Amino acid sequence: MEAKGQRRGYERWRIFLCFSLLVCFGQQVSAQIRYSLPEEMKVGSVVGNCAKDLGLDVTTLADRRFRIVSGSNDGLFQVNQNNGILYVDKHIDREEVCDGNSACLINLKIVVEKPLEVRYIEVEITDVNDHSPSFHDKDFYLEIWENTVTGTRFELQTARDLDVGVNSVRHYQLSKNAHFDLEIKDSVYGDKTPFLILQKPLDREFTEIHRLLLTAVDGGNPPKSGTLNITVIVLDVNDNRPICNSDTLTITLRENAIVDTVVIIMNASDADSGLNGEVEYAYGRNMKPKIHEIFQLDRTTGEIRVRGLIDFEENEIYSLMIRASDKGLPPLNTDCQLIIKVEDVNDNKPEIQVTSLSNVVSEDAKIGTVISLISVSDKDSGINGKVVCSLSDSVPFELKPSVQDNMYSLETKERLDRELVSEYNIKITATDLGEPSLSAYKTMFVQVSDVNDNVPQFSSNPLELYLTENNPLGASIFSVSASDRDINENAAITYHIIRDGGIQNDMATAMNINSETGVIHALKSFDFETVKRFQFHILATDSGAPSLSSNVTVKVFILDQNDNIPVILYPVSANGSAEGVEEIPRNVNAGHLVTKVRAYDADIGYNGWLLFSLQEVSDHSLFSLDRYTGQIRTLRSFTETDEAQHKLIILVKDNGNVSLSATATVIVKVVEPKEAFAASDVENAVKDEEENNVTFYLIITLGSVSVLFVISIIVLIVMQCSKSTDYSSKYVQEPNYDGTLCHSIQYRSGDKRYMLVGPRMSIGSTLVPGSNGNTLVIPDRRRRDSGEVRMAGSY
Repeated sequence: MEAKGQRRGYERWRIFLCFSLLVCFGQQVSAQIRYSLPEEMKVGSVVGNCAKDLGLDVTTLADRRFRIVSGSNDGLFQVNQNNGILYVDKHIDREEVCDGNSACLINLKIVVEKPLEVRYIEVEITDVNDHSPSFHDKDFYLEIWENTVTGTRFELQTARDLDVGVNSVRHYQLSKNAHFDLEIKDSVYGDKTPFLILQKPLDREFTEIHRLLLTAVDGGNPPKSGTLNITVIVLDVNDNRPICNSDTLTITLRENAIVDTVVIIMNASDADSGLNGEVEYAYGRNMKPKIHEIFQLDRTTGEIRVRGLIDFEENEIYSLMIRASDKGLPPLNTDCQLIIKVEDVNDNKPEIQVTSLSNVVSEDAKIGTVISLISVSDKDSGINGKVVCSLSDSVPFELKPSVQDNMYSLETKERLDRELVSEYNIKITATDLGEPSLSAYKTMFVQVSDVNDNVPQFSSNPLELYLTENNPLGASIFSVSASDRDINENAAITYHIIRDGGIQNDMATAMNINSETGVIHALKSFDFETVKRFQFHILATDSGAPSLSSNVTVKVFILDQNDNIPVILYPVSANGSAEGVEEIPRNVNAGHLVTKVRAYDADIGYNGWLLFSLQEVSDHSLFSLDRYTGQIRTLRSFTETDEAQHKLIILVKDNGNVSLSATATVIVKVVEPKEAFAASDVENAVKDEEENNVTFYLIITLGSVSVLFVISIIVLIVMQCSKSTDYSSKYVQEPNYDGTLCHSIQYRSGDKRYMLVGPRMSIGSTLVPGSNGNTLVIPDRRRRDSGEVRMAGSY
């Protein structure tokens, strides 16, 4: 029966070991390359050539870079970033690195740049037989009742060897003894537990103490060993051991079970009576300390309760060796194995690991540009460990899954525009598929860098500048400013005046601009009477690479100032003073036109509006002056007592804010009627002689004016049609004509009256005393019936 029970126990152990191996192998993560090296290798030793073993093209290695971004044990290995050779970077102690685990695998994640690739390498650290087996105690004492039946097993201390595999404890040797034999049993953890088997009944009266030597030997080459001194004390009486319902019990416990939860109640029976039949429970001698922290065993009742945290991610299975002992003298005991399988609960949030390539992305980045690599993990298993990832809404990025599970790349999915959005806070959400599901969040900050994709802009085009003539040289007259939606050097604007050929270039050369501030200075003083308006072009250029530019047209309008004094056209004397002599018959009636003072002002508007007044006159009762036309007429008829000569001083002034003026002197001589008639005959003769010439000159003058007028109209129409804000447009200088007032001359020939109308002279025209460029001068002759020569200037 005992042998059959042992076989049943071995069968259960075998099933349990197979199940454990399946669980372990099911959790392995396949790698693309696997290297194997022994522990204690020298620092700098080459593990392998990753580039070659990964099958990468060796001709492109000069442009690629290798780096380890994560690993099970950071810092043990390094990879040459240029050639991909993996080498040992730190001293490797397998027992320290792998914490005594039998399989020591280090997973490395290597990033290969240009193009970006992620490869996975697995490094196996193999054991070196550098530790000897050892026992916890130097001496071991065992008490056995003399009536103990043969075949009884007594658990001995297990030797510990930090090495694994063939270098761990392989077998035990027991010194020769006729009563005892040694049996080795494999535990659920893969250890070999030695048991002392009673082969022959003991006789305390013959031998009270047996001294044995237990030797543990590992499988190294050469092998190493350790010893334990066993002292067996033979006791008398109690001959029945407690018996468990089953040698191995398996139960399931949900993780995160609350403290004081009852796990199981152990039930062992003893055929003896009294104290020899009362059973007490305790943990086996070789129980790991962690078991005492997690589970609490009631010594009397055999009740096992939860004492600490049950964490599936820390340990999926617990093996407890429960010893049931009676109270006999000596007590008998038996060992019952309890296997507790932990059931997973979704109690771990996913973990997000971000490997940022760069947190700055150019606004002209192509769609699909990789920003960073994201890996997610969940310590839970099964459906509780499956994780899905998502991004916050309304961002121009997306997550692309990698060939490796739970790996993603963050890429651009739309075109970026820094002028619209300059930075993004991207929220990454990882959610597992447990019930209820748990989520983790990670926020990434991505900044969009500027590209020079915006040209400088002016507030309006064209710009208008009204500048008063006679401006001071070098003074600031205007300021332009352009804006650029880019930043930094892409928005640093410089200004230049476009200087091209032609008349406009002459005007542009009279301007200077501060390239940084856009302030415009005039290098010359402008004269309204010479130039009334012109335009030039300013180019605004940013400092980007390549730079962008735009231009604006500045139209300048010169405003008139009252800077010209009236010019007396009649009378004029040879010495430059305005003085004239007029002769009239004594018998003229009141209202007779003596003469007309003609004057001209190069200014326009009120500045060129002239008024006439008598500043000085010898007899106020004889003469009157029209303040608007400058006509001098008689107020009454002459008497015998009136003087024969009268002096009139005429004041001519404009209507500027500060008016300017000039004076003219008219000498009126009163002659007898017969003298007047004689003069009239002479004048008629001259008139008959010159009348034909006057008519000829008049026809030529009127024809020339008409032709010039038609040409001016055509030129103006062409200019209006060809106007453009482009900097290449040309400025056509206007004739020296203000467009409002004309100069006219009236005269009579016989019974006919003529008026010659022409453009008004500007300040730029040269006025020479006696010049008749714009007037028709007819010799002064007296007529009986108002036959005077009439000359008028209209303003």
